[in-house]
Amino acid sequence: MTDRIEVAATELRPLLEEFIVWARTNAPESDPELVGPAALWHRLAFSQDLGTWKRADLRNLLLDRMPKVVEDPDAAADGMLPAVDAYLTFLSSTGRLNKGSDSLADLQAELDDVEDEFVDLMEELIEDGEGGDEEDETGDLGDFEPFADELAELDTVRLRPDAELAAAARQVPLIAKARDLAVWVGTGRKVGEETLLTDAEVLEALEAVGLPEPETDGPVSEAVPELWNIWNLAVDLEFLEPGEGGTVTVQDDTAEWPFEDDDDVLDAWMLGIHSVDYGDPELDDDDLTMALAGLTRGLLVRLLLAGGSRELDGLARELKEAAAELDELGTDAWEAAGDPLASSIEWLTGYGMLERDGDVLRLTPLGTEGVVHLIDDADLEVDARPAIDSMSAHDLLALSAELPEDEADAEFAAWMRLREPAKAAEELLAAAAEDDSDALIRVQAASVVGTLGEAAIPAWQAALDQPSLRPYAATHLSQLGVEGAPEPTPDDTHWLILDMWTISAGLGRAEFVSSLRDIGPEMVGNLLDVIWKIPHAHVEELLDLISQVHPDKQVAKAARRALFKARSKKK
Repeated sequence: MTDRIEVAATELRPLLEEFIVWARTNAPESDPELVGPAALWHRLAFSQDLGTWKRADLRNLLLDRMPKVVEDPDAAADGMLPAVDAYLTFLSSTGRLNKGSDSLADLQAELDDVEDEFVDLMEELIEDGEGGDEEDETGDLGDFEPFADELAELDTVRLRPDAELAAAARQVPLIAKARDLAVWVGTGRKVGEETLLTDAEVLEALEAVGLPEPETDGPVSEAVPELWNIWNLAVDLEFLEPGEGGTVTVQDDTAEWPFEDDDDVLDAWMLGIHSVDYGDPELDDDDLTMALAGLTRGLLVRLLLAGGSRELDGLARELKEAAAELDELGTDAWEAAGDPLASSIEWLTGYGMLERDGDVLRLTPLGTEGVVHLIDDADLEVDARPAIDSMSAHDLLALSAELPEDEADAEFAAWMRLREPAKAAEELLAAAAEDDSDALIRVQAASVVGTLGEAAIPAWQAALDQPSLRPYAATHLSQLGVEGAPEPTPDDTHWLILDMWTISAGLGRAEFVSSLRDIGPEMVGNLLDVIWKIPHAHVEELLDLISQVHPDKQVAKAARRALFKARSKKK
């Protein structure tokens, strides 16, 4: 069913895009977005021909099918019938309403006849919305919500570095097949309304992607679900895009896959991450197919929860039981599929997310990255961090800023065990120097390097040449009694204060005001007389904030004067 939906959606897309343009001028009060689901289910359930519409089909579509699939009944109650009316008018006025259809006037009369009943059905859905949502949530094997607590309590998931993931993504067979298919499609290939490609074209496409010709007595196009999954993947990857007049076109840079830039590679791979759904088994019976919907995602989340690997037999038993619990047809569907996990394993292996060793399934680094991304898409929490052995100093500092103190200390300790103290100091201070405006990273780096004692002296001496780090370097070198080291200047002290204020302001207005009160209005006033001269990235921002929030009017006035001086100094 998923494959049929994707194919139908691809067929419809050019027509709907033309309708949206038409509606801007001819039906501006309608909402074209509401037409998509109605047109899609009309194509799936009532007519292979996009231009054939009957009164009876229209009634069944609106009163039987749409209440089962509509996502926003409130919006549908207000706007779906006017939107469908506009769409039918568009088909008629552009010559797309076939002769086999009922007349536009008859179709519009049917819309009038069903209006009250349709609105009543939508209102019932609105009233039962919460219960309906709960039913939907428990009706899909790929729903992550039931695992929310387990995911939140899962041990830290370690992610591999981008360079390593990109290297693996370049080897993904399915992306190469999607590229080859898109290149074969070429520019401006006409696609059909009932089937995207003719049987002759299907045979050419199969050869282009290296798939075998099916043995079938019927249309070849109906016996190649693997090809259509690759077609849909090519669309997901943006290798293919719809053109004008019912055509599809290859994107200009598609033939360059695998791309040279790691970020481009990972961006492309991530575009196709939702293709995991194409691994769900396709059965002849749509109801049985839907009973196993989400099976591939269900496999993925269970592997992650098990630490990345499981024996296939136990995993299959658990998923079979889950299918039976979630849908009364689950057991029948499982038996009808024969080996339900075969297609899931094949697709995930082809997308680089899974590897099989005998009876053991194991997530690859790409697989772990992908599951974490899908969990994040579902707005669920999982503790995922870069692997310690591949974490850069900047990654470490950025991550630690978001962790509780004890966890941050543990990350630093694990990272430090992998390098000599002098090297660690060099890397941390280099990371702190990357962005002069990031006071939090700078303070964290200085704090950690400050614990390394004499081993950090060379790194501190090198940091003297960095304006943003000089105050820290001078302070620590002085504390270590290093001969010839410069003494900290008043400007150095003022820089350190500005860094502290920047961090405090980032915690919120209340925290910032509290920090100013701790200093006292007299000390703040004295600082305002000189601090405006410091070339700190946030000095103007901080002076402006003090002028707005300080409870002492005299201090606020002094901050405004200092801000004026700081701005004038730059001119």
